[in-house]
Amino acid sequence: MKKSAIVSSLDNLASQKLDALKFRSQERKILVTQRSKNSVVYRDTKKLISFCCNDYLGLSQNKAVKKAAMDVIEEFGVGAGASRLVTGNHPLYQRLETKLAHIKNTNAALVFGSGYLANIGITPVLVGPGDLVVADELIHSSLHGGIRASKANVRYFKHNDIGDCHKILCEQRDRYQHCLLITEGVFSMDGDRAPLSQLCDLSDEFNVWLMTDDAHGFGVLGGGKGTAVEEGVEGRIPLQMGTLSKAVGSYGGFLCASRPVIELLVNRARSLIYATGLPPSAVAAACAALNLIAKDGKLVAAPMEKAQRFCQQLGLCEPKSPIVPLILGESHKALEASEGLASDGFLVTAIRPPTVPAGTARLRFTFSATHEDSDIDRLTVVVRKLGLVK
Repeated sequence: MKKSAIVSSLDNLASQKLDALKFRSQERKILVTQRSKNSVVYRDTKKLISFCCNDYLGLSQNKAVKKAAMDVIEEFGVGAGASRLVTGNHPLYQRLETKLAHIKNTNAALVFGSGYLANIGITPVLVGPGDLVVADELIHSSLHGGIRASKANVRYFKHNDIGDCHKILCEQRDRYQHCLLITEGVFSMDGDRAPLSQLCDLSDEFNVWLMTDDAHGFGVLGGGKGTAVEEGVEGRIPLQMGTLSKAVGSYGGFLCASRPVIELLVNRARSLIYATGLPPSAVAAACAALNLIAKDGKLVAAPMEKAQRFCQQLGLCEPKSPIVPLILGESHKALEASEGLASDGFLVTAIRPPTVPAGTARLRFTFSATHEDSDIDRLTVVVRKLGLVK
């Protein structure tokens, strides 16, 4: 069939943009990856040990978690059928939200379809035109999306720079009725933690609401309760967002907050109101995983111990989380390093702009409780062989 002139122009545009991405070594492809136990994955039938998955506790492959998911399908079905405000709020949701609020020591919790949906939905409900958002410059893309949707005025402070944040608040806070301060508990690409105690102090001083995205801290820091507990500020952060798709091993996102805030979000958060509810199996799996996190301190502590072993052997700085980046600079260098590791049996995806700032392409190593010490030891040998650390 002959293409119309309109379709041809669209294809030409797409091809030109793809060529530009290829030239900058920034083209991405979706590759079929079969995950298995003990951080084993298969790509094109090749067996690799993955050091780039966010399944920090291996709970997505845990027998009890999988059984919990399978057991509810017969009773509740495989899908929610509608949004939570229509018929998609199956009975398992209440159980999960009660657990989350208890873990985070808040009055209530609200589960969204994903962490991304949570972050694009929360901010526009709480602030808007005439309000101010102050955020760390390295927050996740989903948080940027929520800020843009809110149409609030926004100022970004230098990464983890309390002095710069204080300066912005001194200059800007009095001009606006409401102010939301946003950061991450653990930054997903750098693995470092936010200075939460000092940010809480600024929140008190300038009467601003602090929101933390703790997607990469929940389940692995603070005895599994997250970065706020790890940093000793439990109870001082009114808006605690997290995900169920990383350490918890299932799917979904959540916010733990006061009951009035949660009730407002139920009424106004577009990414909750207009999204189909989570499958019952995902909610049941999350409940089972949270039970394991609460009971098994050794499991929770393991990812940090694995990251520490890796860093000690390579002479790297003490890790602040199970995420350890090796910054290589240009995108092509990160791709070459990733390919070199794959040839020795390790999967470590190259992280490139625009996910990270220009000139900071990297390998991002993530450590799981399921990693064998022998695999970590072998990984460090290959990293040195490739000249990735000096």
